[in-house]
Amino acid sequence: MPTPETTAQGAARPPLTAPVIDCEPPALPLGHGEPARPPTCPAPSVRHRHTPRRLRLVEEPPERQLHAGAAQFADLALRRVLEVVDRRRPPAHLKALMSPLLLDAIVAAAKSSHGPTASLRRVGLRPAASPGAVEVFATYTRGARIRAVAGRIELRSGRWQLTALQLG
Repeated sequence: MPTPETTAQGAARPPLTAPVIDCEPPALPLGHGEPARPPTCPAPSVRHRHTPRRLRLVEEPPERQLHAGAAQFADLALRRVLEVVDRRRPPAHLKALMSPLLLDAIVAAAKSSHGPTASLRRVGLRPAASPGAVEVFATYTRGARIRAVAGRIELRSGRWQLTALQLG
């Protein structure tokens, strides 16, 4: 009859448990009824006087400016997206604002959406790594819940276009 440590072929299996190593420090000897006191730290010694450091000015990297109209486009596009998801606006109103692949994803989200309508609260922008692109982040409310949106808009052929979007 095979034991738990051997298999049907007779080969030994490693045990499933291992003993726990004792990692407690050794007990300190107690005096005659006196509680043990922790060792005291040595008093700090003054070896060197404090020398003030000279601060050097660090030049900030040239900040990439947000393109004109990016904030207005982001606000308009996100409001329209939420209206399409809530079925208050037809999906055809988004054709000029985003790529067809992204539009299909929004239409799919609109089919599964139900409940109270969404209301856009705050929109923020920051420059993206590539020139002519801006990252968009926003919050919106749906009923009592606060949700988030993140996306990317790019300047293509002189017009802003929503190229990525994540609804939370």
